[in-house]
Amino acid sequence: MKRFFCVICVALGLSGCAATGTHPDDPYEGFNRAMFSINEGLDTVVKPVAEGYETLTPLPIRVVIGNFFGNIGDVWISVNNFLQGKVEAGFSDIGRVLVNSTFGFCGIFDFASEMGLEKHSEDFGQTLGVWGVDSGPYLFWPVIGPRTARDTFGWGVDFAVDPVRRIRHDNATRNTLIGVRTLEGRARLLQAEKVLDSASFDKYNTIRNLYLNGRAAAIKDED
Repeated sequence: MKRFFCVICVALGLSGCAATGTHPDDPYEGFNRAMFSINEGLDTVVKPVAEGYETLTPLPIRVVIGNFFGNIGDVWISVNNFLQGKVEAGFSDIGRVLVNSTFGFCGIFDFASEMGLEKHSEDFGQTLGVWGVDSGPYLFWPVIGPRTARDTFGWGVDFAVDPVRRIRHDNATRNTLIGVRTLEGRARLLQAEKVLDSASFDKYNTIRNLYLNGRAAAIKDED
């Protein structure tokens, strides 16, 4: 965790030397575009694997995989809802975990949604936003993608408490779960990416604007 924050500090320091951007929330655009290019290069390896996974894995199996990891995620989502003062939503998330972990066979079936327990999406970056922490400048990181300074710190906390990554006694199981979750997450973006590639003149700008607008709406609980 300390190493992670050291990397952030060094990168932010270097970004101060980058050309000033034209977008008010993206003062380090030169640095960010360089990181975006690196990420695009890395994705030339990850994307084909995700496409193969999507092609070879039947949709019902992918739904089960998504439900399983979604159930794990609901635990931290509930904590963030409580931290944001959304008590009812927090208890709803706990209810989702209890229902799906039992009747849903360790979360592979999402019976909680059928019972009217809404699926939420909250992270520590959103919690900081609700607490009034300023978003700071927009940043683009290889692998983890677009963030603000606030959301970068929030991602570090999310990463540190991730129950999958905290599996210590069985490295093979932990790494397999991380790999499958990563592939499933990347595969979920494939269709949206096709639309983005066909409609976007400047993919970097489009991703930045979608991210910033989406995060602002999420913090305000706007649909």
